[in-house]
Amino acid sequence: MDFEDVRPRMEKSLDFLRQEILSIRSDKAAPSILENLLCSVYGGTQQLKLVELGTITSPDPRTLVFQPWDASIIGEIRQAISKTEIGLTPIIDGAVIRMAVPPLSLERRQELLKLLGKLLENAKISIRMIRRDKMVEIKNAFENKEVSEDEKFRSEQELQKITDEYIEKIEEMRKKKESELTTV
Repeated sequence: MDFEDVRPRMEKSLDFLRQEILSIRSDKAAPSILENLLCSVYGGTQQLKLVELGTITSPDPRTLVFQPWDASIIGEIRQAISKTEIGLTPIIDGAVIRMAVPPLSLERRQELLKLLGKLLENAKISIRMIRRDKMVEIKNAFENKEVSEDEKFRSEQELQKITDEYIEKIEEMRKKKESELTTV
């Protein structure tokens, strides 16, 4: 049995998790907090991500600056940022939007840790579902006499090794983000 389709599918799950984790705010001002934020612009006719509307920078550890490429939509962008639950207050300063990143309260840290836990668990479920699909494929191949019992056993062991490898990567992401969130 080959596992050519398993690793790319599991990697996609990890990539999705990485993007989700980047959107969880820590104490430092990180442009990734805003990048995937959707914004209704041009009178609500288009939904675009902030990264598609301008540049996001962090001049210091406590400030984010968004500079739109089209100054006519700066008010709509400010409004979209205000409506999010990331806890930033956008202030228009000429042609840019400045946001001070306040320190996280203990309660907010706990909420973010719970959110992180849910995201990580969803990623693990996704990895396990991919494993289950391949296990069914292995079982069907054995029942159809396409593979021997020894080969079935080896394939199941190899699949479990791959699954364990990706679950470990998820745990590494957990440790890294948890340390970011708990460091005051």
